[in-house]
Amino acid sequence: MKMKNVQSSHLKAVGYDSQSQILIVQFHGGRIYQYSNVPAFEYQGLMSASSHGTYFDRYIKKHPERYPYVELT
Repeated sequence: MKMKNVQSSHLKAVGYDSQSQILIVQFHGGRIYQYSNVPAFEYQGLMSASSHGTYFDRYIKKHPERYPYVELT
């Protein structure tokens, strides 16, 4: 999956696959997480947000019941 670097104090890069609805998030500290069941509108919202980190925290990270995740590294 191709990762896109983002300008954020928390997030380093983000990748998304629309067919599988998998979101990959890499943090500046090096940790990488995979989030499942993420619809395209959430990815688009994340990428167009003025603060990627705030959007991620508010709409994706705080909802593990909707978007289960696993740490990849």
